[in-house]
Amino acid sequence: MSFENDSVPKQDGDSVSVPVNGHRVDWRGWKFLWPFVVVFLFVFIVPIVYAVYLSFFQTRMIGGTVFVGFANYLRLFRDGQFWGSVWRVTLFTLVQVPIMLALSALLALALDSMRLHGTRFFRISTFLPYAVPAVVSTLIWGFMYGAKYGLVGSLNGWLGTHLDVLQPGVLLASIGNIVTWEFTGYNMLIFYSSLSTIPHSLYEAASIDGASEWQIVRRIKMPELKGSLAITVIFSIIGSFQLFNEPSIMQNMVPGNAITTYYTPNMYAYNLSFTGGQSNYAAALAIVMAIITMAVAYAVQLNSMKEQMR
Repeated sequence: MSFENDSVPKQDGDSVSVPVNGHRVDWRGWKFLWPFVVVFLFVFIVPIVYAVYLSFFQTRMIGGTVFVGFANYLRLFRDGQFWGSVWRVTLFTLVQVPIMLALSALLALALDSMRLHGTRFFRISTFLPYAVPAVVSTLIWGFMYGAKYGLVGSLNGWLGTHLDVLQPGVLLASIGNIVTWEFTGYNMLIFYSSLSTIPHSLYEAASIDGASEWQIVRRIKMPELKGSLAITVIFSIIGSFQLFNEPSIMQNMVPGNAITTYYTPNMYAYNLSFTGGQSNYAAALAIVMAIITMAVAYAVQLNSMKEQMR
């Protein structure tokens, strides 16, 4: 009986071969991964670990930086401004995301129907707002929203109305309109790519069998969108909970104090860290928001997996 396969790992040039079940495992392929691993550690893992580390400390005028344990987290759970901002982005997500994804799906279905003239132009023009930086998009819409000198102001002059889409009661909806304009085309392309994988011969066979256009959409196209719908919902939820650019840019365009420094969790963390000098408390806020966002995204993913398994 030979015990050759159970021998000690051998050194072969620059690679190490480990006998496993009579076959040698070549580790040379792992060398191609180390650039990604290094970047992943320093860009993703290290900042998270450092944020967690900062959240357990507090900088005081007398005594300097001291270890406070979970004091920042306990303070955060009693912070009404923080929970108010969380509720605001939650409401924003519940309203804006379904509207945006419904528009994206309708546009994708319209493109896939092959009944639109100028399909390429329509696809590019719909995607174009996503290519515009968020800061520029917000500035454009902010000037259009102006009740005195913008498009809304001109409409008021022509119609004799007094519309103001920047008042506190409808401000969140106005921001939602900007975000919808920015990302509808992006999500539309995801849906359209999913629909493009369906062979058109399947549509022809369904038509021959007497299926109407609505039945084809309902029985063939909509089930194909379930996988891409889960992806777009998760990405949209993450993006909504990270809402920052649009309200931050519009802060100086809105009269009064309609957009506060704690309007969204990200704005609150930013102002705490860079304006209020409370980077430790801001780190605790960021960690809690990351946990909340991951929990919601994971719940959506589990639900979508259950739907697909049915």
